Amino acid sequence: MKVELEEILSTLHVISLPLRTKFRGLDYRETAIFRGPQGWAEFAPFVEYDDTECVPWLASALEAGFGSTPASHRSEIPINGTIPATDSKAEIVELVGLYPGAEVFKIKVGTRLTSDIARIAIVRSLVPKAKIRIDVNGAWSVADAVTHLRAIYGEATGSALEYVEQPVGTLNELRDLKEKISIDIKIAGDEVIRKAKDPFALDLDGAIDILMLKVAPLGGVARSLDIAAHHKLPVVVSSALESAIGISHGLRLAAAIPELDYACGLATGSLFSSDIAAHRIHNGMIRVESCQPQNMDGVAVSAERSEWWRERIKRVWQVMM
Repeated sequence: MKVELEEILSTLHVISLPLRTKFRGLDYRETAIFRGPQGWAEFAPFVEYDDTECVPWLASALEAGFGSTPASHRSEIPINGTIPATDSKAEIVELVGLYPGAEVFKIKVGTRLTSDIARIAIVRSLVPKAKIRIDVNGAWSVADAVTHLRAIYGEATGSALEYVEQPVGTLNELRDLKEKISIDIKIAGDEVIRKAKDPFALDLDGAIDILMLKVAPLGGVARSLDIAAHHKLPVVVSSALESAIGISHGLRLAAAIPELDYACGLATGSLFSSDIAAHRIHNGMIRVESCQPQNMDGVAVSAERSEWWRERIKRVWQVMM
């Protein structure tokens, strides 16, 4: 796959998508898209990431625009709804309604235990038969994780808790937590995978039960498939809050996984009040398909922000080379 930098920059559009409610502290999601011979691609590392951390994101975008598409095992992907760490019941009610037919909901927790339990309770009151996942983003200590998970399991979820995602920060802490927690709770690893210098070198034994795969930070669909095959764990494909363009590549990964036992976090486009395309949710599923950006004028950034992204891509390109 031979690509010239100008092939990226010549079709580059930088956009800013408004969020319905704060997510990761953001009101808007800035991202860059460009077009290659295989279709549209997205480069969307968060603005605080340094150039080295952006390298796999650019590799993933190049694969999407200029690489090949893997064989597919399914044409539709089951999705989970995603609920940010909001304390507003009205916002939660609105958000739950954005995922028609979803039977699984991932809820952001880790701020304040009472608020976390209340947030989960609201979701469960709206979709009482749904499975619940909670995502901590590594915010707890081992001691806090033991206390909080026991409280959440006992007061809010019970057996409806499908798994907890990244409750603590490191693999050693995850092993320690598994030894100390007295509840049968599955643990999914996210940051420990995608932020590792070499995901293939990780010893995940006794630390996690489920592998979170995010296409862009792992360097693309092919590399994500290799990581999954190497570790031989059940996987959940999730987004990194990309536009519909990036989501389409996450859908390709989910379609290429030989055995997909869990719903995927690929419906985060619902968190935007405006996007450049849409992947419609029907009966808790999204079809695997490419999309074409539309209405980009309404979400275009300033010339200054566009230039910032162009210069960023140039720097990351140099690091890659």
